[in-house]
Amino acid sequence: MDRSMDSGMDRGSKVGEGFEVKHKLNVKAVQAAKGPKWFSDGGGLYLKVTKGGGKSWVFRWRDRDTSKLRDMGIGPYPDYTLAEARDTASICRRLVIAGLDPIEERDRERAEQAAEMAAASKVMTFSKAAKAYIDAKVEPESKSDKHVAQWRSSLEQYAYPVLGKMDVADIDVPHVMKVLSPIWSVKSETASRVRLRTEHVLNWAAVQGYRDRFNPAQWRGVLSHLLPAKEKIAPVVHHKALHYSEVPAFLTRLRKKGGMGAKALEFAILCASRSGEVRGAKWSEFDLSARVWKIPKGRMKAKREHKVPLTDAAVALLEALPESDNALVFPAARGGQLSDMTLNKICRDMEVEAVPHGFRSSFKDWCREKADMRKDKSKEEDRIPYPDELSELALAHVNSDATRAAYARSDLLDLRRDLMRDWAAYCNQTGGKVVPIKGAA
Repeated sequence: MDRSMDSGMDRGSKVGEGFEVKHKLNVKAVQAAKGPKWFSDGGGLYLKVTKGGGKSWVFRWRDRDTSKLRDMGIGPYPDYTLAEARDTASICRRLVIAGLDPIEERDRERAEQAAEMAAASKVMTFSKAAKAYIDAKVEPESKSDKHVAQWRSSLEQYAYPVLGKMDVADIDVPHVMKVLSPIWSVKSETASRVRLRTEHVLNWAAVQGYRDRFNPAQWRGVLSHLLPAKEKIAPVVHHKALHYSEVPAFLTRLRKKGGMGAKALEFAILCASRSGEVRGAKWSEFDLSARVWKIPKGRMKAKREHKVPLTDAAVALLEALPESDNALVFPAARGGQLSDMTLNKICRDMEVEAVPHGFRSSFKDWCREKADMRKDKSKEEDRIPYPDELSELALAHVNSDATRAAYARSDLLDLRRDLMRDWAAYCNQTGGKVVPIKGAA
């Protein structure tokens, strides 16, 4: 190979204090250079061109101890532009002036970067811990993809900007407060969920051995001393509901509508069930001969199997449904599960100020007010036979001590059967008036 160079190279590329570089190359010259040949740019920077036309940048200097010429490859052209090669050569010149070897310094820096990357790969960051927890717990136990997506999106939006790249072992109360403080008062419900999800992730990290400290995201004893209780800053938003006196007329109109969504909503009202419980109902959960619907705990909010007594009206509705091979009782037109928006749209189309979940409130109010009315009567036979905790059982609520005690005794299925029979009879009354939403045409 022709290793001839210009006069600058022949002088041995002296690099020292006060050395003023006079650049000799320009972009066009670099592009037009042909080899095999070395082209000096000055200051120890060379463009090496092979016979085949390959081009690369080299920094050359004379070793102070041995007086021998040393070469360090900078990188290929055009991956490294002329300007970038000059910047690197300038750094190398300063190293030589300082009595350092550019190759040794480059190798040392690369080793440090590799060590840092290796150490970083072993660190359990909050984002890695969150993803692991979601994969291990949230996704397998979730009843819907939507819930899993909400977990991910809430942490990505609010927690990751502060905690995402942090080692979980280093996360402390000030870091969690930095996440929650900006949204605690303005987005209290979202902030509360982010806090709880952060607490779960850090608990997972502790169990896995990545943390050995208390959980800075826990409410009781930690954040409860720093943040106001959620219920103090955010009023409880109740689901829009019809007065129970309007339900019979609403059902009369609802039964005139076609579609599986209308059937699902009617069934939900008759059973005082949640929308999701009805939309996800499967034929395998029903025993029509025993007139009971057993909802598995995996589909229940309280994570407890719930038995729903079926009234004549509920059974008649089920038996009148078109035959299908679909496992779902109320499938969507394309075969999948009905969406919650489908049932909400029915209420909007019927121009009522209510949502599907609100009919559970209608049922609860009916139970409470009818009981209060009848308890004022003197005759024992006129008194309603179901106390408040019975309606709580019908709604699958397990929040009160009375309800828990009732569950401890039994599910009171026979008494609830009477309750639901009376509710269905009330719903099937004719007459009444449904008040449309304000401003509806």
